[in-house]
Amino acid sequence: MSVLLAAEGLNAYYGDSHVLRDATLVIEAGTALGLLGRNGMGKTTLIRTVMGFVRARSGRVHWQGQDVTGRAPERMARRGIGYVPEGRGIFPNLSVRENLLMSARPGPDGRRDWTFERVLATFPRLAERLQHGGQQLSGGEQQMLSIGRALMTNPLLLILDEATEGLAPLIVQEIWRVIGDIRTTGIATLIVDRNVRAVLAHTDRAVVLEKGQVVLQGDGGVTLDHQRLAGAGGMPMAGGPA
Repeated sequence: MSVLLAAEGLNAYYGDSHVLRDATLVIEAGTALGLLGRNGMGKTTLIRTVMGFVRARSGRVHWQGQDVTGRAPERMARRGIGYVPEGRGIFPNLSVRENLLMSARPGPDGRRDWTFERVLATFPRLAERLQHGGQQLSGGEQQMLSIGRALMTNPLLLILDEATEGLAPLIVQEIWRVIGDIRTTGIATLIVDRNVRAVLAHTDRAVVLEKGQVVLQGDGGVTLDHQRLAGAGGMPMAGGPA
């Protein structure tokens, strides 16, 4: 498989605080990678550094073999990265329809697999609320909208940061079902979530961050067995959909 994204030796700071320490990860085309670790270990910072929201002090980011270190987030999005941020980031003053259609475009390879109709078929709840404003949606519906909006860009890589945080159990099950469906379409995924079992069930490989460093990595559910994961990251081994 070809390497889609490679982050090598990234170091990033917030003021004087050294948050990322030589962090490295690799995502191959069409594969799923889990990014695990306790709160405050640098997972979101790593994602935001790759996306260009945070400037790396050192290290490199390569996308499809090209050096894209420090490129602006909008340029990274045009290259084929769909980003579902923690907190969802939808436009509350726009309707569901507007949130989706404003992001509609072919992928960097010209694909238009994810159309407006396909997103609504994937998230029937959104089809029932097309005229609702973003602020009128429940938390689960907002998350569906955020994922649907990212899919409308026809990305090569979909990044999901805390995709199920704070959601009701039935909605969580629905989100994991959709993540599983997306994985079968050939879109690569990078998943951050507190439910370790669910992450391992939906990824090919996983990386554990501790204090901004990669301390453990391997095949999901095989090399990264639950006991070692709990010991490395102190993470809750939550139950849930597998």
